[in-house]
Amino acid sequence: MGMCYYMSVVSVSMPEELLERIDQFADDHGYTGRSEVFREASRNLLEEFEDKRLENRELMGIVTVVFDYETTNVEEKMMHLRHEHEDIVASNFHSHVGGHHCMELFVLEGSLETISTFVGKIRATKNTLTIDYSVLPVDDFGPLAEMTWFSIQIHPNSMIGATISIPQIGSHDS
Repeated sequence: MGMCYYMSVVSVSMPEELLERIDQFADDHGYTGRSEVFREASRNLLEEFEDKRLENRELMGIVTVVFDYETTNVEEKMMHLRHEHEDIVASNFHSHVGGHHCMELFVLEGSLETISTFVGKIRATKNTLTIDYSVLPVDDFGPLAEMTWFSIQIHPNSMIGATISIPQIGSHDS
């Protein structure tokens, strides 16, 4: 006889369009239903910054946010976050992209915890179109062959993110 797991039922509010996309994703990828998609997405989100290789290390983070400046106040929120986290924001760049979009780029220096907190606040900002970020340990660069980038792309309206780890670059003998 197998183990029986009882699961809590949770009510979540979201736009109908997003729910339709999640249902279609579940169908396209062989999930038993939207609950399975939400469980997997939740586990992935919680585990995202639990990589033991990044703990207790000095890190550099690059965060890119794209938003529509004509219909939102995201730019104001980005400025507020930049000042609130000035201890880890090493640099900040703002650019116009296309007809009515802006891109905000942040270069961060800090611990996994401080960078995670900053990225969490960016994610919580409503009306962003895309959020991309990468994390690189900088406390021990060593040879280029030992460096690994951790890059995550998030599309806030899709609930689906991709984690890409570029494998170590091998050294070439001369």
